[in-house]
Amino acid sequence: MARDVVDMTQIESRDELVAWFAAGFKSPDHFRIGTEYEKFAFSIGRHEPLPYGGRRSIRALLEGMQMLLGWEPITEAGNIIGLLDVTGGGAISLEPGGQFELSGAPVATIHQTSGELMAHLAQLREVATPLGIGFLALGMAPTWSRAEIAVMPKARYRIMSAYMPKVGRLGLDMMYRTCTVQTNLDFSSEADMVKKLRVALALQPVATAIFANSPFTEGKPNGFLSFRSEIWRDTDPARTGMLPFVFEPGMGFERWVDYALDVPMYFVKRGDRYYDVAGQSFRDLMAGRLPGLPGERATLSDWANHLSTIFPEVRLKRYLEMRGADVGATERLPALSAFWVGLLYDDSCLDAAWDMVKDWSAEERQDLRGEVPRLGFKAAIGGRSVRDLARQCLDLSRSGLRRRACFCCGVDETTYLEPLEEIVSRERSPAEDLLEKFFGSWGGSVEPVFTEYAY
Repeated sequence: MARDVVDMTQIESRDELVAWFAAGFKSPDHFRIGTEYEKFAFSIGRHEPLPYGGRRSIRALLEGMQMLLGWEPITEAGNIIGLLDVTGGGAISLEPGGQFELSGAPVATIHQTSGELMAHLAQLREVATPLGIGFLALGMAPTWSRAEIAVMPKARYRIMSAYMPKVGRLGLDMMYRTCTVQTNLDFSSEADMVKKLRVALALQPVATAIFANSPFTEGKPNGFLSFRSEIWRDTDPARTGMLPFVFEPGMGFERWVDYALDVPMYFVKRGDRYYDVAGQSFRDLMAGRLPGLPGERATLSDWANHLSTIFPEVRLKRYLEMRGADVGATERLPALSAFWVGLLYDDSCLDAAWDMVKDWSAEERQDLRGEVPRLGFKAAIGGRSVRDLARQCLDLSRSGLRRRACFCCGVDETTYLEPLEEIVSRERSPAEDLLEKFFGSWGGSVEPVFTEYAY
């Protein structure tokens, strides 16, 4: 979720930006897991996207959830645009096209993140059912055109919408017609961050293949298993991608700061107002020479908000965000967190995963990233199929989770890998199951997805 940060401390030097990242260090016994996921809200019966306002609407959902949960409303220009759990740390927010997102609280175990997700869905159904609203979790809206989708009343999204067509062909599709599930994980030091970032970037296409779940656009197969993933390849090359520099000698916070400083800005927020500075330089803002706001100087709020507008396959903040997966069925939501926790939070598994990927060249990694959205498990790198890599990753992840020994109701966290192990053993992504139904029992129609796959 892009939640604006408020810290008006003025930035005096590049070193302060580096120190900002280092402030995220945590000892391993304080590592946490954050799960975020989005879903499409639709009107039951008509299968249409919801407007922002009205009886059956996004606003009605937010107001109902506020009454149910007692969370603090987040408003902009008099419109409710999200909810914040000021005690637990979770939040509900809106993506540009009304995608309804839960940003989970940072928790210690997969059991806790699973419980949080299930509670959220139950609460959401309590509010949505009387309104005639359903929810669909696919990586791409399967039938709606961009013109049908309402624009949420958030100024930052208006600025982004105007800028996106200048830098890529599919940025508006990313904003309005895609949904993801994401997990956020901690690091203990700069070296730990670098190793986790390298492993996560290299293996992100493997997660994309396992979770591929966006084969339809406007009612027809689009030629991809994860069109959501493909969309990111033509959104904005300045702020997306596989980041070859991460694998070069000398990678650390300073290198990421230099990268982020070179990414063009979208906006600067002062008070409740967003200033459109799309395409302008954060370096100029630091120096007080930003053309859009002459004399204004950068603050830590500006830095944190700017980092939230960078969209590589793995994003560094004061934690690492895994961004490669399509959203999907309920049981696959905690499964993504389990997959990455097992790989990255166990030192021996992290070392073994690095051994898997350390000899891949930048060109090979990029080719894999390009092939997976269409080919899924059939894509290959270094003579190995993604299906084989996925099996090895799951074996490592299971080992890491087993050593964590976090039990609930007599089972450990390995139980959350079972849906992924079934996908890999069958060599069929969720998207391939959807396509089989489209060409079979659904008779060439996508409409049954709104009943068979709705939450």
